[in-house]
Amino acid sequence: MSFENDLEKLKTLLGTISDLHAAAALLDWDMRTCMAPGSIESRAFQLATLEEVAHAKSVSSELGHLIDRLDARSASLDPDSDDARLIGKVRREFERERRTPSSWVRRNAEACSRANTAWECAREEQSFRRFAPHLQELLELKFEYLSFFEPYAHPCDPLLDRFDEGATCADLDRVFSRLKKEQTAILRSALKKTKPDLSFFDGRYPASKQIALTEQVLSRMGYDWKHGRQDRSVHPFTTSIGLYDVRVTTKVFPGKPFSALFSSVHEGGHALYEQGIDKKYARTPLGDGASFSMHESQSRLWENLVARSPEFWEFWYPRVRKLYASALEGVSMERFLAALNLAEPSPIRVEADELTYNLHIILRYELEKALLERRLKVADLADAWNCGMKELLGIEVRSDTEGVLQDVHWAMGEFGYFPSYAMGNVISAQLWEAALKENPEIPQEIAAGNYAPLREWLRTRIHVYGAKYSTSELLKIATGKACADPAPYLRMLKRKYA
Repeated sequence: MSFENDLEKLKTLLGTISDLHAAAALLDWDMRTCMAPGSIESRAFQLATLEEVAHAKSVSSELGHLIDRLDARSASLDPDSDDARLIGKVRREFERERRTPSSWVRRNAEACSRANTAWECAREEQSFRRFAPHLQELLELKFEYLSFFEPYAHPCDPLLDRFDEGATCADLDRVFSRLKKEQTAILRSALKKTKPDLSFFDGRYPASKQIALTEQVLSRMGYDWKHGRQDRSVHPFTTSIGLYDVRVTTKVFPGKPFSALFSSVHEGGHALYEQGIDKKYARTPLGDGASFSMHESQSRLWENLVARSPEFWEFWYPRVRKLYASALEGVSMERFLAALNLAEPSPIRVEADELTYNLHIILRYELEKALLERRLKVADLADAWNCGMKELLGIEVRSDTEGVLQDVHWAMGEFGYFPSYAMGNVISAQLWEAALKENPEIPQEIAAGNYAPLREWLRTRIHVYGAKYSTSELLKIATGKACADPAPYLRMLKRKYA
């Protein structure tokens, strides 16, 4: 059979696998937005079946034989061509997934579905004990998963690799050690400043107006409503149900009137990435982000470097003052910006300012390491969390809901995800510096409500390539430097806060 025929067979099989994952993503989106709580038992089986069937096809002998034949005859391909890159990526994923039995995939999917619902109930009851048995089950499943990848330098490594190919605990430890030291020093300096008046946040900000504002901003950013939608969920997230259906969610927090806006902008950054991937990669492994760190760099760039900037609010504040006329009467833009950019330790990660955010991530990373090294028991996790918050940020955690139960990631079995946020922060500053170097007018365009120059710069340097290139390769394309460098991020924090 010819190379072209085998390649077409490969793409057909990959399309089937992609469709199964998309169907699972749609069921998951429904589960986390509008599904009745009592439906979880049915949904757990449905998701497990889809994931099991998709995994079976991902490790099938048919796929293995196709890869072998294509590998043997791909020497004449340009190594940078789409076909060569696709074959290489499928080979890597096949070799990884074939280590994992389909029976484990099913058990893990069922456990994650039940854990997600238990986590929501535990949050309502403010009781970690309600969720702990589910977390213990997921952790045991992770230990079993790790046994498929022995030997490894650290138990975190196989989990990190799923989110950021090639990422290791040793590499993260070096970066996080620097961030922890330098950001703590900047934070100490920032906390000496006079705290701005936040009383206007106590005014009336109807949820309907908050959501309307998020929709206006998403539209300006370039979010394509013909191929997406926004809903509300317990924890904001973005779901790609194929490159033609990318959905976001947000959450309205009582007493935090601009939380929904920043959540929507954050998720909108993810969505712009997915919507910007070249559609020729649809239904293949290249139709995805390069890594979770690169994905988080997009969301954090839009959330912090754009939406917290004076230029952003030069356009939006006059409109926001009209929207919330009574609450913002007499509040100057300077006072408003000072309040939005206040550096102040908070117990909630998604509410954290740029300066303290990475410390939240470092805490979660250190707790994950302790769990996976079996130095910490699930039963002791809440106390360890509270002690860590006190040590890193000086915060007394008042309840499990604002403590160990605040994030959904562990309920989804996503051990190894959290470091992507901090690395995304680092990469976002690198990309921002590179974008401004090429297009110094970007801030002025943002002040005019025009995000096209920044969006198109990101689209042509990052988005359009999907997962064709690795994170380091994309950094090289966009910045000329092929590794994540904390220096631009730390420079930005020092300029802004110290």
